[in-house]
Amino acid sequence: MFKKYRIVKWILTVITLIVVILVSIGIYIASLLPEEDETLINSQASNITYITKDVPAYRGKILAVVTSTDTMGTSGKGTGYELTELARAYYVFKANGFDVDIASPLGGKPPVVLDDDDMGIFDYAFLNDSIAQSKTNNSLLLKDVKPEIYEAVYFVGGKGAMFDFPNNRFIHALIQDFHKNNKVIGAVCHGPAAFVNITLDDGQSFLKNKQVSSFTNKEELLLIPDAASVFPFLLQDELISQGAVFNEGIMYLEKISYDNNLITGQNPWSVWAMAEAMVKQLGYIPKNRAITGEENAVKVLFAYETKGKEDAKAVIKQIVEDKKQSVSRSLLVSHSAVSVIQGDLKKSYDLLRLASYTKDIELDK
Repeated sequence: MFKKYRIVKWILTVITLIVVILVSIGIYIASLLPEEDETLINSQASNITYITKDVPAYRGKILAVVTSTDTMGTSGKGTGYELTELARAYYVFKANGFDVDIASPLGGKPPVVLDDDDMGIFDYAFLNDSIAQSKTNNSLLLKDVKPEIYEAVYFVGGKGAMFDFPNNRFIHALIQDFHKNNKVIGAVCHGPAAFVNITLDDGQSFLKNKQVSSFTNKEELLLIPDAASVFPFLLQDELISQGAVFNEGIMYLEKISYDNNLITGQNPWSVWAMAEAMVKQLGYIPKNRAITGEENAVKVLFAYETKGKEDAKAVIKQIVEDKKQSVSRSLLVSHSAVSVIQGDLKKSYDLLRLASYTKDIELDK
């Protein structure tokens, strides 16, 4: 009987200890995160000098294509296009002298995915931009698009693209026309689903021997383990099966691929670089832009992945002290959480320490 009580006491002690540890970890992680900027939600494009100052003379039009699909197959899970992938590219194009039209397979108001954790000043500005919202809420019907009036086309990501981009005859015709006329074609994340099942005049797959990046199998399966049954295919596998030379970068970090006029990005963190690469491919030097804290965090994470923690700390110090720029601690913490999901506790701890180091450097600045 007394032995039984000892066992119960031991179990309760262990449970209490675990709870204390978890609460302590939670408090520590919360201390690493910056305070929320409550003014961010009211951001206006008119107050962002990158968008309003020193804009080049009109250089033509770029077409952005978004999905019309609001549900992931039969899963019942909501989807749409990713706001961050449209908003950031939209303003890069606008700031560099291009007007932007928005189209979708069904026209009208397409479904959108808002991720509060990733939203920044450009994304909220887009939501508060009456012109951008009018274009988005009244997207052009793809079948009515006249390709000859555009200098480039950009296929925006979002998981909905996996369902209505492949096999869409108007998308096929658009890409065939742009390819034939040597115009720039861009896509990011799930946007390259637009390239699936396209055949050129010579009978070859559009993707044959093309250097391409997109959302990877690893990125997809980490968050949606049953992705192979949710989507018509895994995008990386399908691109490869149709002849693409797939360039896979580090999970959830920036990666873009160039193949003449075809420019593709791996994930949402690749949007800035991909959009500016499109501007460059169109024959212009991209306008100088203040690098975001998120982009700087990606640089830190890349240094960690390729060279280790000490090199990552050196990058943080250079960015904060020398360049007087910020590093997103939130993104470092998010990647720490991803490492836990992957079972890599050492990496998770290292990334939390890097977030802590960033905080200390910023406070000392």
